[in-house]
Formats: sequence, C-alpha cells, structure tokens
Amino acid sequence: MNANLVKEFVGILGKEYVLTEEADRQSYSYDAAVLAPRIPALVVAPGNQEQLGRTVKLAYENGLPITVRGSGTNLSGGVIPEPGDSLVILTNRLNRIIEINEPDLYAVVEPGVITSQFADAVSARGLFYPPDPGSQTVSTLGGNVALNAGGLRGLKYGVTKDYLMGIEFFDYNGELVKTGSRTVKCVTGYNLGGMMISSEGTLGVFSQLILKLVPPPKASKAMMAVYGDINKASETVAAIIAAHILPCTLEILDQKCLKYVEAHTKAGLPTEAAAILLIEVDGSHAQGVEEDADKVMSLCKKHGATEIRIARDAAEKNKIWEARRNALPALARARPTTVLEDATVPRSKIPAMVADINRIADKYKLEIGTFGHAGDGNLHPTILCDRRDKEEFRRVEEAVDEIFDTALKLQGTLSGEHGIGMAKAKWMEKETNRATINFSKNLRRALDPKYLFNAGKKII
Repeated sequence: MNANLVKEFVGILGKEYVLTEEADRQSYSYDAAVLAPRIPALVVAPGNQEQLGRTVKLAYENGLPITVRGSGTNLSGGVIPEPGDSLVILTNRLNRIIEINEPDLYAVVEPGVITSQFADAVSARGLFYPPDPGSQTVSTLGGNVALNAGGLRGLKYGVTKDYLMGIEFFDYNGELVKTGSRTVKCVTGYNLGGMMISSEGTLGVFSQLILKLVPPPKASKAMMAVYGDINKASETVAAIIAAHILPCTLEILDQKCLKYVEAHTKAGLPTEAAAILLIEVDGSHAQGVEEDADKVMSLCKKHGATEIRIARDAAEKNKIWEARRNALPALARARPTTVLEDATVPRSKIPAMVADINRIADKYKLEIGTFGHAGDGNLHPTILCDRRDKEEFRRVEEAVDEIFDTALKLQGTLSGEHGIGMAKAKWMEKETNRATINFSKNLRRALDPKYLFNAGKKII
C-alpha cells in the first residue's frame, strides 16, 4: 500500500493501531468458512467514533475496499477481505456499553461489544437480552446486526432484528447517519435500521446501536426427549408448533452429533439415541410453565420419545445447554475440515428436510451430523471431511448444492442466520429472481457508488 496513505492512517489512529506487517495482517485474512484466505494490505483499529469516521472517509476517497471485522466468527466468508489494496477495519476497540437504561428498557452500545458480555451486564441489572447465537462468547453485537444473528431462543423471543431500536453508521463520505430512537415507537424518516440489518457490511459502517431489553422470565422448565428414530424427533417438533406451543428453545441433535458432543463435553448425553430434542419452556407464571411443559411431554411421548429427562436444577440445565452450544466445536474435532451449513425451512417441513439430509449423506457417502434450532426450522447439517481429498470434497460440494436445492423446494431459504457472504452469493438468484438481484444492486450502488463496502459479498 502507498506509504503516504499509511502515514495518513497512522496520523488518525496512531502507529500501534495500524498493522502493516504481513504476519499481523494474515490473522485477518479468513473467517470460519471453508474458503481460501486473502491477506489485506492494511489492518486498522479505530478507538472512537471520530477515528472511525475519518478512517472510512480516507479509505473511500482512496478507493480502498473496506471490510469491517468484529471477531471473525462469520461462517460464509463475509469478513474475508478483497485481494489487493484492501483495508480491514477492526471493531474490537469500539467496545463500550454506553448506557443500560432500566426504566425505558434499552441499551446503547458500540459495535465491538461481545454478545455474552453484554447479556451478562444486562442480566446484572435484572433485565434480559434474548438473542444468543452459538458464538455469543466471541461474536460482537455489530456482527450480530450485520447478519441478523439468531440463536437458541429465536423460536419464542425472535432474532437480532427484533431488538434493534436505532443505529448510527458512517456512509461512504464518512458522514454519520442516525436512524431510529430510544422510544418504543419511531416513524421518523425511512427505516434505515431495517435496511442495515442483514446488510453484511455492504451499505455502511456501524458506529453505535440502540438495543431493546425485556424483563426476564420468572419461571422455566427444561427437558431432554430421547428418540430411537430421528424422523419421530423431527415429527415431534412439527407437532409442538402445530399445537401452538412456543418453547423458548427447541433444539435437535442427531446421533453423530451426540457421539462427538458427549466425547467433547462429558455432559451425560445418550449416545445410543438416534436423536434428542432439548426443550425449555418459560414464562411469567410457574403454573403456566408447568402446563406447557406437560403438554410438550405428552406430545413427545405421543410421537415416539423413549425417555424424557427433566433438568433437576439450573446447574443441570446449564450443563446440557452448554453441551448443545459446543456442538460445532465438538464436530470440528472429528475431521480436518468441517463444512457447516444453514438450511432453513418452514417448521412443518422439518421432518422432510431431516429425511432428505440423511438421504443426501447416503447418496454422496458422507458423514453429516445435523443439529440446530429445530423449533424455528433452522438446521445446521455439518459435513465432516478433509478438503485435501479432492474426490471427497467434490462430493461435499455436490451434497451442499443438493441440500440447498432441497431447502428451496420445501419453500425454505439459503440462510437463516449465517448470512450469504461469498459462500452463498451464487445461489441468491435461485431463491429470489433476477429483478430482486438487480434492485438490490441498484440500492447498493446508490449507497456505495464505488462498490467498496465489503466488495464481492452478498449481492455480486
């Protein structure tokens, strides 16, 4: 990169926060997707709003492709920088919780705040921030907004978009744009916050977020339903939703996941089972929670559960949920390469999707472990393989194509929460149509005339 331009960034940020050495830059060349890394020309770490705005302005004026990076947990290549003279902007120094407002139930934060740390800070005030992506101990709130992250509680409590009340972001001129409010209702101007949700860094650079908080539930009950047939487990999911019961979590793990997760966590999971459902109901009244729990257990038994285990206390419940959150790390230990997908279908189609994933695994002679947020139709078929084996990885790529085709045939979507990034951009038109792609491109060009904000991602 031009030495004089590097000096200008140093003038804004200080030498310590402008990374020029290749060994340092290499750390920001990849994310959690199975895609080739790209080393950026420069990595910078603004420490406040003024520095962030000046950085964006300088980069855009000089034609540098800009990739904003939180913790790099992205699973679709969304934070892999462009090749050549590209810039990565880190948000890890923009990590202040500016305000937690208890009377009005909102918080103001910077984009680099870690999700679980924010949730803990809110909980210490007697409030609740429900979105809980599996990467919450590492992922940032800015990344959650950029990808509309979900999590285990999405079925009942919704996803990140349901908690974004307002946002400030920098446009390509380095100008600060403000939208939304600290009030429950706000229709001032366009819904720019809604536009920035799921934008994957392609429309602007987040500076500050206003997030809604809610009172925590007063009672809960957690259980594990054990099945000898995964199809019966998936049918139970559809039956619970059809009965108009909304557990706060309704998760599925198949036998492959159980085997690897138990070996990793020693949580006491039944590795002989074909599948389990992890279910938690909660609410403001203990009696209502008990009634819902009884209905759920009855449906589980009706649809083939061989055993139902009730968590005796919070420690036992947390142990099981922690095991579920470790599903991906456990699977990743099995083979050199882990291809985690994000097929999402209407909840009534879960049985058909699960059956087809197993058919695809047999067809391509692959080991696929399936887990996910079954209650909202969001499954994570995870292919265990070795990318160095070219013949095996060819089968993996064909299987992924077929998994997405199946999800779309079942009126589902390419991604429920992982985003499109680089990995899924080629399938976008298959889910939508050419007019949608063209409209999105026109919108993007209007807000990013040089196509420098996370170039090559989402809409290409």
